[in-house]
Amino acid sequence: MAMKRSWIGDLWHKAFRSGNPLYVLIAINIVVFLGLGILSLVTALGITRIPLSDYVISWLQLPASASDWLYRPWTIGTYMFTQQGLFHILFNMLWLFWLGIIFLDFLKKRQLTFVYLAGGLAGGALYLLAYNLIPIFRADAYRTVMIGSSASVSAVVFATATLLPDYTIRLLLFGNVKLKYLALAFIALAILAVGGLNAGGNIAHIGGALFGFVYIKRLQNGRDWSRILGGRERRKRKLRVVRNDVPPPHEEPLVPNQEVIDRILDKISQSGYDSLTKAEKEALFKASKQGQNEY
Repeated sequence: MAMKRSWIGDLWHKAFRSGNPLYVLIAINIVVFLGLGILSLVTALGITRIPLSDYVISWLQLPASASDWLYRPWTIGTYMFTQQGLFHILFNMLWLFWLGIIFLDFLKKRQLTFVYLAGGLAGGALYLLAYNLIPIFRADAYRTVMIGSSASVSAVVFATATLLPDYTIRLLLFGNVKLKYLALAFIALAILAVGGLNAGGNIAHIGGALFGFVYIKRLQNGRDWSRILGGRERRKRKLRVVRNDVPPPHEEPLVPNQEVIDRILDKISQSGYDSLTKAEKEALFKASKQGQNEY
């Protein structure tokens, strides 16, 4: 008789062995957050006088100064998994989870991983450029650092909103909101907040959001940048020829199930959005409306 796994084992399996990159990304963020919290507790209890958490964060956070960053270039990758403050990680992970689920309903797992990582890199790069090229920010670069997954989450949010602008989600206090309006409000607030205390963070948000938007636009034109992560796309030339046929006038729009959506998105990735037939476009739109108010 197989022994029943503990709840910790179940969580570990779901996070790291389920094959779902959304759970992996969330789990990495949580593990880093908990690790830093444990180090802070060790110092607070007087076990050591060394501020262990601050020391570790100093190796993970992204410095604004280019000269400082050159000594720790890996931080442009580690900052996007490093967070402090319960509400900081809570809201980032909730948005990543909600929009990540929708993203994976229509696109591939590899593409979610790519958007998160590349969006974080784009946000970090824009942050570095701003603090080293714009005089008003350059004066504070030597004392400015950044942590948090917000740029990566912004990329996922904007990628999803660009792909499915009319997809509706229910928000507390606001009711049903289309993703395109959510994205516009998000980017407007980020731009306005650049003049506030968290200028660097909001610059990174903008960088991540812009990447998510551009990535989907390129994907709709047949260019999938996520292929850089490895693995060749399975070629389905015979199926592709069949899909290019125009359906008879009496044919009903395709049923928007996951198999049909995967097939349509493969076609977009290979040939661009304009190659879709009218029935396929209707199926994609119908599928985007199918999950309304569920998240």
